[in-house]
Amino acid sequence: MAGASGYAGGELLRLVLGHPGLELGAVAAGANAGEPVLAVHPGLVDLAGRTFTSTDPAALAEADLVFVALPHGQSASLVAQLPADTKVVDLGADFRLVDPAAWDRYYGGPHAGTWTYGLPELAGQRSAVRASDRVASPGCYATSVVLGLAPLLAAGLVEPSDVVVVAASGTSGAGRKASDALLASTVAGAVSAYRAGGVHQHIPEMEQALSACAVGAVTLSFTPLLAPMPRGILATCTARLTPGVGSDQLWQALAAAYDDEPFVHLLGAGHWPTTKATAGGNGAVLAAAADAHAGRAVVAVAIDNLGKGAAGQALQNANLMLGLDETAGLTANGLTP
Repeated sequence: MAGASGYAGGELLRLVLGHPGLELGAVAAGANAGEPVLAVHPGLVDLAGRTFTSTDPAALAEADLVFVALPHGQSASLVAQLPADTKVVDLGADFRLVDPAAWDRYYGGPHAGTWTYGLPELAGQRSAVRASDRVASPGCYATSVVLGLAPLLAAGLVEPSDVVVVAASGTSGAGRKASDALLASTVAGAVSAYRAGGVHQHIPEMEQALSACAVGAVTLSFTPLLAPMPRGILATCTARLTPGVGSDQLWQALAAAYDDEPFVHLLGAGHWPTTKATAGGNGAVLAAAADAHAGRAVVAVAIDNLGKGAAGQALQNANLMLGLDETAGLTANGLTP
């Protein structure tokens, strides 16, 4: 595993340690090389005595599958040094986008290419992941938004040209870095918007994935919020209803898409998701209603940004790529209270 000292990397370590069919190989962490794992992830007591290694491609290539949990833009150079037949799941953005111009606009620099998009719940993607040696796991915001809206767009129940999302994330979504904006005294007791106005890097990914499901290109207005909690995402997604569509049709479309999915749970009428229900798990909890007054569909989606939004989803993809039970080492159950 590369990038094991970050929040997503630490969550992956925890999940792999509890997996019945996987054994942990090299634990690489760049700047933290040589440090004890417990100094960074004190909860991983099963790794007492282990230290982080440098990011050595040769050592990583000894594994059957490599997880890459590096910052955006850093995966491609490492992957280029791995054997072509090494299975890789990338948690970063390097290989998610199809359009090089979109990559350049939102991330900058040359586009590394496009891998299989690792959201198994999307139509056709589970078999694509199974057949792939290289998989790009979706971003956390994108996971929540795409799960909420894809079935409605595919069924023609909402207009693709008028989609608005406001989503709140816990502070771990910003990564493990020193920042004034992430200090406890700054975050506690406050909810704040950031990177609003069409500049957030997950926008092209969300539009790309949703447009593949819709009749027509999706245009999405996205406002992310920073919430005073360590983990979790609550995405409130709205879209203009197709005339004549009501709550029952929205619910039926979501139920048809997800009734057989092990990690997606659709709530009944009058119930709405909470991030607490997904904490520590790989689950996504959804609810939907038609706002007849405004003529809009409303879908709320809760996930753990480090679970289904990152490490859990990466492990779900790895299970498929390795021919294992897709649910091995994972749970849809969250930690409450």
